[in-house]
Amino acid sequence: MNVNSKNSPSSVASAPDRTATRRSVLRGLGVATAAGTAAVCLPAVTAHAAPAGPAARRTRGASGTYALTLVHLGRDGTPTTAYRTLLTALSGPDAGSGRELKDSPSTVTLQVPGGRYVLDASISTKPVGDENWGNDWLVQPRLDVDRDMTVVLDARVARPVDILPPVADARFEQNGVFAEVTYEGVTGFVHLLTMSPDLRVAHLGPAAERGSVRTWVDAYWSRPGGVCALGYAFRGERALNGLVRHPALGDLATLEVRAAASTSGEAAALVSFSPSEGASPALGLPVRPGGTGTFLLTPERGPWDLVYGSPSEPEVPANNYFLLGQSFTPGSTTVHTFDTPVFGPTLDSSHGARPLAQRTGDTLDLAVPLLADGDGHAPSSPRFTASTVTLHRNGTLLATLRGEKPGHARFTVPAGRAAYRLTASATRSRGSVTAAWTFTSAATATATDLPLSAVRFGPDLALDGTAPAHTTSRVAVTVEGAARQSGVRSLTVSVSTDRGATWTPAVVTGGRITVTTPAPGMTVSLRAQLTDVLGNTLTQTHIDAYVTRTATGTR
Repeated sequence: MNVNSKNSPSSVASAPDRTATRRSVLRGLGVATAAGTAAVCLPAVTAHAAPAGPAARRTRGASGTYALTLVHLGRDGTPTTAYRTLLTALSGPDAGSGRELKDSPSTVTLQVPGGRYVLDASISTKPVGDENWGNDWLVQPRLDVDRDMTVVLDARVARPVDILPPVADARFEQNGVFAEVTYEGVTGFVHLLTMSPDLRVAHLGPAAERGSVRTWVDAYWSRPGGVCALGYAFRGERALNGLVRHPALGDLATLEVRAAASTSGEAAALVSFSPSEGASPALGLPVRPGGTGTFLLTPERGPWDLVYGSPSEPEVPANNYFLLGQSFTPGSTTVHTFDTPVFGPTLDSSHGARPLAQRTGDTLDLAVPLLADGDGHAPSSPRFTASTVTLHRNGTLLATLRGEKPGHARFTVPAGRAAYRLTASATRSRGSVTAAWTFTSAATATATDLPLSAVRFGPDLALDGTAPAHTTSRVAVTVEGAARQSGVRSLTVSVSTDRGATWTPAVVTGGRITVTTPAPGMTVSLRAQLTDVLGNTLTQTHIDAYVTRTATGTR
């Protein structure tokens, strides 16, 4: 039996694009792990490299190749066939390609062209009476083949990867160990994955060039309602030679993900969380409606990516929220709430939105998330029943688009300077949003931002999107976009409790307005009218922005 048959093979190239959400996925590699598979990081130890034969003879043939003999030894020092070895060419005629060995004798001789290679081998051991496989990953980032030679791959030189979270209720799930080695513009990417905690790693051979070896280890544990995601990255001349990390709770950051409550019995949302830089296993966390998922993470790993997959119905496109490149500090707690009101436009990219409102030549491009949730997260496939975008030029209607993704449109317009009115609206199963902007514009030589603004409303709502009836509360009002940069000349806000039939002014003081909610089951509607210091305007209306309730509700 080949005990490494489930190991993910290494590959040549820079870390590929990452994908998201399954229960357990390998981001960036496109291969799944399985129970008993080994995952590893890059360690450092002295290589066992020796000439082939007493005279270290050169037997270069007409094909320009050398004899490379690989000897595999297990933890007990005896020959083993329980291995997976990959030889990745960084130079020579095979640069950019790799050769994998498994299901082979313990000693194998290959004919390879001269050049620089990365050699990595995972050797597996099953301890007596233990169902888990032990995995030893040996990485030689610099193997210069310029003669016949023998390399001994000895599992005994490997040192433990000992990473432990500071919480007693954590259960180990999986490790991922990775290395990128760059030489003369070619990058070899090797990795090992495991769902067994018994992992050891070692560096073999001489050091490579300064800064040419990038290694990282990511380890994941599950907890009741949460995940521990501990990652460590290094750059230097050598692979790792074991790794010990036992962080204290204060060394980690906490991320809380709150899911909107639902009365329709929707399935759980699925949250995937992993480092932004480099491939990594990603442990999916289901979060029930109205529930909270908690992630403990290592800030020093760098920025992290979060993908929140909203529950969806059959035949309905999956709706995801992408929070990419999020940074954290030790000891901090960050909370993100998804799919709760007030839904509306956003021009802020800090919560995953990538808003676009530009003119290039005679083309206007609009990609403003019109139904971002209450925290400002932009949905990939927003839920709406109708959408419209219209464009007027000097008071004359130029075009109307219907049914497109809310807030998305492209128009071709005359070159001369003119006054424009751009209106985008979307209707949901309950409530609607409309944003109407006015500005002047003329043809541009390069892509130029349109002076659009947005207003965000932040009432204190339960996870079911409701506020208590007959109460007075302060609602945050935030300006985004052009007016935030150039300045606000005027901003007026109005509130309606009869679905927009009548409006009552609400004075903005200290970035907030005061709202008195109506009877249970009724709604609060909001409207903002803004003019920036350059004369560009916005009228933004939320009909049925949120609902009132009798009970305390879900917090």
